[in-house]
Amino acid sequence: MESKRKKTRRIYVGQIPIGDGAPVAVQSMTNTDTRDVPSTVDQINRLREAGCEIVRLAILDKTAVDAFKKIKSEVEVPLIADIHFDHRLAIGALDAGADGLRINPGNIGSEKAIEKVVERAREVGVPIRIGVNAGSLQREILKKYGSPSPEAMVESAMAHVGLFEDLGFDNIKISLKSSNVINTIRAYELLSNRVDYPLHLGVTEAGTLISGTVKSTLGIGYLLANGIGDTFRVSLTRDPIEEMKVAYEILRALELRKRGPEIISCPTCGRCEIDLFGLVEEVEKALGDIKASPKIAIMGCVVNGPGEAKEADIGIAGGRGQGILFKQGKLIRKISEDKLAEVLIKEVKKLGR
Repeated sequence: MESKRKKTRRIYVGQIPIGDGAPVAVQSMTNTDTRDVPSTVDQINRLREAGCEIVRLAILDKTAVDAFKKIKSEVEVPLIADIHFDHRLAIGALDAGADGLRINPGNIGSEKAIEKVVERAREVGVPIRIGVNAGSLQREILKKYGSPSPEAMVESAMAHVGLFEDLGFDNIKISLKSSNVINTIRAYELLSNRVDYPLHLGVTEAGTLISGTVKSTLGIGYLLANGIGDTFRVSLTRDPIEEMKVAYEILRALELRKRGPEIISCPTCGRCEIDLFGLVEEVEKALGDIKASPKIAIMGCVVNGPGEAKEADIGIAGGRGQGILFKQGKLIRKISEDKLAEVLIKEVKKLGR
């Protein structure tokens, strides 16, 4: 997969490299009130522990700018300030130590306002994400195309890119987000053929855990599989920690990056004679803090169980009230069902954290 990725420019968000072959970076956004410093710091630290490399915060007003400065001093992960409607908040966030800005030039104000933001970003060496959203395109572009089509989104992005370039500023990345998966894919494909700036991927307002995971996996996964995209966020109407789990499973499936154990388990059928659902849930929960990526097979019957278990680093092939433990392809011993989770968890932790 890595060899197929499109060559893009390199920028940095804090110490995190974006583009030009750097590992695809995983982002999220806090859903706390940024003005509540303790809650926001706590969520950022939990996100970092879960593998989040860049965190974005909504900056609603001057109080949020002041809070942002305090938050920045208490966390290690790079922070992006998300600004709408008021360019003065963007400048304030830069002065407060933001590692990046996300603005929608379509609603941030006049060209003069954008120029002020760009000038300050240049002075402090901070990148700006031009974030085009299908729900907030300029009126004239919507009138021209009749809907927030992929072509309309790309035209909006290119207009903003042109403005930034006219101002001599190219420390940018671009996103084109829609809740429509097909439109999102098409928009990124069109834009990728026109620019070499790094692209931030996402399907916006993707929805709940199930629908949001499906939409994000299809949209983000398709683009990454075709070499498009340098960083992304999975958007879910959930605790943002859940976004990390989905993000890394997308990267794992595409063989781009790995984090945490890979659990292979069967969906069960009438042949299953152990409580596989309970076993998988217990093991997954116990191994949630492991950063290493062993392959773990937890299988419920003798049809595919032994084969899958042999191929894994650690595996269980279940039978009637018991399971057979495999390690690195070798059969180790039989274990009673009530001890399966305990033994499996212990063996995985032996492999390293």
